[in-house]
Amino acid sequence: MAEHRVIVVGAGIGGLVSALLLAARGLDVTLLEAADGPGGKMRPVSVDGARLDAGPTVFTMRWVFDELLAEVGSSVAEALPALQPLAVLARHAWAQDDSRLDLFADRQRSAEAIAAFSSPAEGRRYLAFCERAARVYRQLEGPHIRSSRPGVVQLVRDLGPRGLATLAGLGPMASLASALQREFRDERLQQLFGRYATYCGASPWGAPATLMLVAHVEQEGVWAVQGGMAALAASIAQLLQARGGRIRYGARVAGIVHRQGRACGVRLADGEVLASDSVVFNGDASALAGLLNGAPGVAPQPARADGRSLSAVTWALHVGTRGFALARHNVFFDQDYASEFDDVFRARRLPRRGTVYVCAQDRLDGSAAGTADDAPERLLMLVNAPPDGDSRSFDDPETEACQARSLDLLRRCGLTLQIDHPSQVLRRTPADFNRLFPATGGALYGPSTHGWTAVFRRAAAATPMPGLYLAGGSVHPGPGVPMAAMSGRLAAATLMAHLGSTRRSSRVLIAGGTSMRSATTAAMP
Repeated sequence: MAEHRVIVVGAGIGGLVSALLLAARGLDVTLLEAADGPGGKMRPVSVDGARLDAGPTVFTMRWVFDELLAEVGSSVAEALPALQPLAVLARHAWAQDDSRLDLFADRQRSAEAIAAFSSPAEGRRYLAFCERAARVYRQLEGPHIRSSRPGVVQLVRDLGPRGLATLAGLGPMASLASALQREFRDERLQQLFGRYATYCGASPWGAPATLMLVAHVEQEGVWAVQGGMAALAASIAQLLQARGGRIRYGARVAGIVHRQGRACGVRLADGEVLASDSVVFNGDASALAGLLNGAPGVAPQPARADGRSLSAVTWALHVGTRGFALARHNVFFDQDYASEFDDVFRARRLPRRGTVYVCAQDRLDGSAAGTADDAPERLLMLVNAPPDGDSRSFDDPETEACQARSLDLLRRCGLTLQIDHPSQVLRRTPADFNRLFPATGGALYGPSTHGWTAVFRRAAAATPMPGLYLAGGSVHPGPGVPMAAMSGRLAAATLMAHLGSTRRSSRVLIAGGTSMRSATTAAMP
């Protein structure tokens, strides 16, 4: 094993996890990262002297990291920053009627809050919705989240009669929006739970109804990470080095070297060539084609602009706040929710009535943590945007108008941000995200998750080229920190399975979840 050299390209969470697992198995692992630190999209920024997360902010599915660290002889308590469970999952506000609703880790408490917010009948419907979301999750964890990307026949076979009945009950090829119209009568609740589509960069009117499983994922726990999500990446990078892996920062990969149809190393931007026996690529799959000169048919076809997931305009802020009592995670809704996604996906413009997400990174469940009254606190504000950063600039007048609309929505919901100087704000647009993550147009979640066939279109860990594997949020099982971590586990498991077998067609399953009845598996021990 020590003679098998692996180069992992990209220190996002998928690349970190792949590199850690392979190094712990005794392979010779080098992780290359163009930036000056680990994390990928989980990158910190400095604003007005404060360091804050400017990418993913939600930590769920802790079991992924419990299992991962157990595999390498460690634990969450030993290897990761302290995790604080949140009693308030998210705080929601609507400008049109000044209504507010908290969802809680305690399901019954959420039902009572919904009953008071809307009606007792809606509270009961919420509990039924949670049960349905849990059933969907249980059916999909094994055949989708823990296993190699399935084909249609494989998925049908793996689900079995009970699983197929659960999914059929959602409605054949139903969208999340249409399913929620059957679940709830209150349009505000349809709007609230429809936001789960945006976790995958999709529209509720295009995303499949199965995404209601996000409700179950959140009920299983949402945590705040001490030091932020960037500290999570730094901890895994440190463990990787302790297990014998090497990391080179400031190493931009300009090409993947291949000979006789097999990946055999990488070429850096400065001309240096590094040889290896296998390569794990953790960049966006849409960028792969540009790195594989002379190897047609290996890289997934880059998504057209209309096949990409959402981008965003984000504002990292260090400002004082007045009025609205922020929780850790806050969502501010305007009316006419459908128009937001028509603007982004059809008109290809910043939304005129966009939902605003605010992560208050100095808060837990509604009170400031360690901040004095009126003292600046760390916020990340986000509005959905079209993934067109490779075709237009999102110039200042356009984004300034979006910022003004967003701040006005916050004010109408009762929150005022005290911005006294431009140094307190760092703004990023789809054009900025396209520069950070080339070939994406600024799409933050890979290809769009629109339609029931989206799962079959996403790239898999194994590629047609021997020795080349994929990880990251743009490949199966999808975007988000835990899913990208699972993609890293699947890439490592697939590589290890290929080392131990002359067959490259075996299905890989990560052990521990719902059993797969008929898949040929090569489980990571």
